[in-house]
Amino acid sequence: MDTQEAAEAYDAMGHGEVDQAFVDRVVALGASIGHFLDVGTGPAQIPILLAQRCPNIHITAIDLSAEMLKIAERHVADAGFTDRITLERVDAKTLPYPDNTFDGLISNSIVHHIHDAMSALQEMGRVARPKGTVLIRDLIRPETTADAQTFVDLYATDDTPYQQKLYYDSFLAAFTIAEVSEMLTQMDMPGAVVVQSTDRHWSIERSVYSKFQK
Repeated sequence: MDTQEAAEAYDAMGHGEVDQAFVDRVVALGASIGHFLDVGTGPAQIPILLAQRCPNIHITAIDLSAEMLKIAERHVADAGFTDRITLERVDAKTLPYPDNTFDGLISNSIVHHIHDAMSALQEMGRVARPKGTVLIRDLIRPETTADAQTFVDLYATDDTPYQQKLYYDSFLAAFTIAEVSEMLTQMDMPGAVVVQSTDRHWSIERSVYSKFQK
């Protein structure tokens, strides 16, 4: 998403329902107060929704794409959350924050975009507090390219051919649940689990209500 065309195309895609479901799950996992990190914020729609839902949460929202951050700045300003959402251009593989900084860690559909995703996931585990809310979600790589196309036909039928190609390529670059489960064993994220959260998404989740927290 380094070009203006790609960033604008992504922003124009219909993410509203998926973003809302993501925020609903963050709240269900116990998010209500504190400082959260959103890794790969894109156009910043998720932190905006979370700020609307939870008035006592402040979000640092990061992305490596300058073009995405330009769009995010516009959306955050329009929503009136410049005081509660801080946007920063940061590489997820080298987060410039001390250990155990954030009360919550969220990330939606960015892991498959990152070269050396394991390093980024380890960094996420490092900066999240041990008892913090965690929701990292991304696409599941289908078994075949035909399966990937089926998902595109089902969920991106109204998008432009360019947007459909972005979606298709994302499926092919994604990880399987087994691969994510193996990566979780190398992360410093006790109490977190990997689940299949939709027909096309995996999630790494940790609830403030989990047995680990008590």
